[in-house]
Amino acid sequence: MKAGQKLWTHNELMLAINIYCKLDFGQLDHRTNEVIELADLIGRTPSAVAWKLNNFASFDPSLQARGIKGATNASKLDKMVWEEFFENWDDKYLESEKSLAKVKNTTIEKLNNIELPKSIGLDKERIVKTRVNQSLFRKIILATYNTTCCISGLNIPELLIASHIVPWSKDQKNRLNPMNGLCLNVLLDKAFDVGLLTISAKTYKVIISNKLKRTPVLGTHENLLRYDGTDLKLPKRFLPSSEFLKIHNNYFAEKG
Repeated sequence: MKAGQKLWTHNELMLAINIYCKLDFGQLDHRTNEVIELADLIGRTPSAVAWKLNNFASFDPSLQARGIKGATNASKLDKMVWEEFFENWDDKYLESEKSLAKVKNTTIEKLNNIELPKSIGLDKERIVKTRVNQSLFRKIILATYNTTCCISGLNIPELLIASHIVPWSKDQKNRLNPMNGLCLNVLLDKAFDVGLLTISAKTYKVIISNKLKRTPVLGTHENLLRYDGTDLKLPKRFLPSSEFLKIHNNYFAEKG
């Protein structure tokens, strides 16, 4: 370590990985507003924060699979924080969001633009956690897929859904896992949800249900059938998990 430099703390790294997940891969740069803001909050330079973000990129298995390398001088603590997140997305991401709210002198609800009912009662903690998790998952997935539907290419945020591959209610440990998510337009999200389409766990190709092929109705080809056999527009990082896709493939087959 150079003279005058200070070691990064665990909490600072938690804040850094928080925005790593919220930014598009191309935004891991010292000129990005979120990077500049975090640097100011923790008393570091934007370049130092950007460097840490690229340290995390060096651990990202999706990037490694593509031969993309991040920074080469990541510390043991960098790796430890990455592994903490990778093994427990739900708890660790929520923990980091609470830390971010604290350094910004606000609440986690305000940070995520969540309005709570006046008479929330004893359910407040549960409701806050659910709504924050939903907000965070949307931020992560839209950033991962560059605010673009990974099947149709639609890039209107108001018409995009952060879809869980394994439903929210079926896997409580992977509700915030970005590898359990797809960015889909509202129609494709619904078709995916009810098992009218799936994504091959082996090839990442779109598969449309035979039900739709046998009984096409007006607009079916333009909006659904034409995507059958097409390649998913894969993100640069956080590739959808083949294990999660296998679960959805089985659900799709049952709906047959």
